[in-house]
Amino acid sequence: MTMTGRPSGLEPLRETIARHGLDARKALGQHFLLDPGITARIASLAGNLAGQHVVEVGPGPGGLTRALLDTDAASIVAVEVDTRAVAVITELAAHAPDRLRVIEADAMRCDLTTLCPAPRQVIANLPYNVGTPLLVGWLRQAAEWSRLTLMFQQEVAERICAAPGSAHYGRLGVLAQWTCRCGVLMHIPPGAFSPPPKVHSAVVGLIPHADQPDAALFRAMEQVTAAAFGQRRKMLRGALKSIGGEALLDEAGIEGSRRAETLDIAEFDRLARLHARRAATLS
Repeated sequence: MTMTGRPSGLEPLRETIARHGLDARKALGQHFLLDPGITARIASLAGNLAGQHVVEVGPGPGGLTRALLDTDAASIVAVEVDTRAVAVITELAAHAPDRLRVIEADAMRCDLTTLCPAPRQVIANLPYNVGTPLLVGWLRQAAEWSRLTLMFQQEVAERICAAPGSAHYGRLGVLAQWTCRCGVLMHIPPGAFSPPPKVHSAVVGLIPHADQPDAALFRAMEQVTAAAFGQRRKMLRGALKSIGGEALLDEAGIEGSRRAETLDIAEFDRLARLHARRAATLS
């Protein structure tokens, strides 16, 4: 242990993986990132971590965890569902007991904000099979996070950051950009992973806006975007028929002949607020 609370004298990551027999499992969406140069860069993309409490989801063998321990983060909580990987991270935690805690849990089933105090961030190489639903869950509680630095398949990253009218623009991009300032920070080729995935990956940075919607308004936005993009080929008057259709669009000042991908975030915000207001008067 160094004077900074950072572990020293660790064996190479590949040796740790071999000793534990930790093979990446497709069922868990695992692709291990082992290059210390890349993991260090990802950790740095989260900005100055001094005083920040970091949650890492799906640490696997701990490549990114090691990089996070080399930052000034006040604490790191590693949440891992794979019992084999938990054993590896627990071993790492023994080298930094004052800063690293391991939780064996399914991140899809727990509220990560309860695991550490604010200010808190999520920094993670997310399992490909659950990355999108995890993100949407964190967007619902964006006020609780100071930043999210997350790795996704490149296609998902492009959807998060897509501009109106572009091929990738859809429900995920609206929800993300409505609640956060979003940007692709880094592209990572398949060969950087073990085993290499069939797709490229990208790191996305999300910084929550100062003003966040309450739970009722967020639900309304989810309903509006689900209806609007659920039938992309339809004009909005038809796509939104189940939640007010033409009347809702008229009140928002939006032409019913338009399609979902042409609306910007402000227009979706107007629709969501009107829909939430209508829902509240009916309840």
